[in-house]
Amino acid sequence: MRTPEATLTEPTEELWPEFLAMAEEYSLAGDPRYRPALEDLPAYLRGLLDGARGIGLPPGRVPYSTFWLTSGRRPIGRSSVRHYLTPDLEDEGGHVGYDIRPSERGKGYGNLILRLTLAEARKLGLSRVLLTCDTDNVASAKVIEGNGGRLQDQAVSKRSGKLISRYWIKL
Repeated sequence: MRTPEATLTEPTEELWPEFLAMAEEYSLAGDPRYRPALEDLPAYLRGLLDGARGIGLPPGRVPYSTFWLTSGRRPIGRSSVRHYLTPDLEDEGGHVGYDIRPSERGKGYGNLILRLTLAEARKLGLSRVLLTCDTDNVASAKVIEGNGGRLQDQAVSKRSGKLISRYWIKL
């Protein structure tokens, strides 16, 4: 499969309208993850900037950097890198999270966003990163393994009760 043309960028105000369209697409698909952005985008983006600096984080949260995968001005997905892990994040969550908008899944963007996000993790000084996914999420497991992920183990999620897989990637 040909690698899609897209770049990883930091969230910016100039992409607000396009990001809101992505957030609405998630909402229409029954996924509420971007509801806060739909309710108050300026506050949502301030939260991302503060999160990277570790400002105003709730207890148990760690600093994280957020990126948008864009093709032209159209956001295709989002990724984040947690700067370090807590014991809870070692169990579930890990360093890196990513998602691809519903209409763009199955086109190779998952592999691309993870590869580009791993480069950002290196810039933060990380030498290896932990990623987790639901064990039944075959697509995500393939993306992680395709980017060098080595299965550490599987465990039952304390949040969902589902079986999750934990992978390490050396950078």
